[in-house]
Amino acid sequence: MLRNFLKTAAVATSLVAASAIAATAADFTLRATANSNENDEDYDGLVVFKNYVEAASNGAIEVELFIGTQLCSNGAECLQGVADGTIDIYISTSGGASGIFPYVQVLDLPYLMADDRVAEHVLSGDFTRKMRDMALEDSGGAIRLMTIGNTGGWRNFANTQRRIAEPADMEGLKIRTVVADLPQELVKALGASPTPIPWPELFTSFQTGVVEGSKNGITDIMGMKFPDAGLQYVTLDGHAYMGALWWMNNAKFQDMPEDLRRVVVDGFYALQQATFASPKRKSIQAYEEFVAGGGDLYVPTPEQKAAFKEAASPVYDWFQSNVARGDEIFVALTEAVVEAEAQINAARDADLN
Repeated sequence: MLRNFLKTAAVATSLVAASAIAATAADFTLRATANSNENDEDYDGLVVFKNYVEAASNGAIEVELFIGTQLCSNGAECLQGVADGTIDIYISTSGGASGIFPYVQVLDLPYLMADDRVAEHVLSGDFTRKMRDMALEDSGGAIRLMTIGNTGGWRNFANTQRRIAEPADMEGLKIRTVVADLPQELVKALGASPTPIPWPELFTSFQTGVVEGSKNGITDIMGMKFPDAGLQYVTLDGHAYMGALWWMNNAKFQDMPEDLRRVVVDGFYALQQATFASPKRKSIQAYEEFVAGGGDLYVPTPEQKAAFKEAASPVYDWFQSNVARGDEIFVALTEAVVEAEAQINAARDADLN
């Protein structure tokens, strides 16, 4: 694409316009992909990133967007593309990256971050830099974690059978999970039965009773029309923040001069902020549509949420004992949460006075 258009025009009496366009080709082209669609938070973030980076670099960086499966089809394949340089930027969920970096599943541990304010504080600080260092080390310096944003808000339990107000209500329910061990351990800890089902098969699985529940964000639930398949109960337990991990080929990043690396870093900050905001806006309408369609939306009391956390606590020990470098990243996250809560509470107290 052409950048830095300079147009001059002169209008003669013959109504013929003459213009001159000067353009400079980009010095660096970044191929960015997301296995999603243009209605997704990932796409919102990429549009913000592209706009910022191309403008702030004065055309020295061009960002090409590939949405869907044009370049790769799953986490392992896409991250391999990042490692070998055929893909410059890729966004994964924790589950999508766990085959290569198992410890990223720490983001799926339940009830560690209380709300958006805590999660955004944690993911904007040294915890993400710690995970970046670990990923660089484990990938031989090939794959760089640039930032962690959000892709869909918070995971909540939803089902076709009954209101879930406390852990005992989970007993016996067949809950859809991904193949990864951690979400299955969580469902078992709460007394339900984990049932791995591919995402494209989930609608039919609700209809036929193969599964009776899931753990998803409301925008995914409504976007996939799961209430039409019988999913009528959502409990806002907010057990996991749906983190979006943004990866970049480290060699491509390091090949840039410092001023352009700064632009890219600031571009990922803008992307992160966009993905923090997008689910909040989109979830408003999604919740309204769910309730308007007859859905039961339940908010647990603080005591009930504490009971969920207590029931799920064995998962913390399982993670530290069974996931490579799990103890290391668990300590980093829990310490970051304590620090975030202290700073947020201090700021809140100051604002109340």
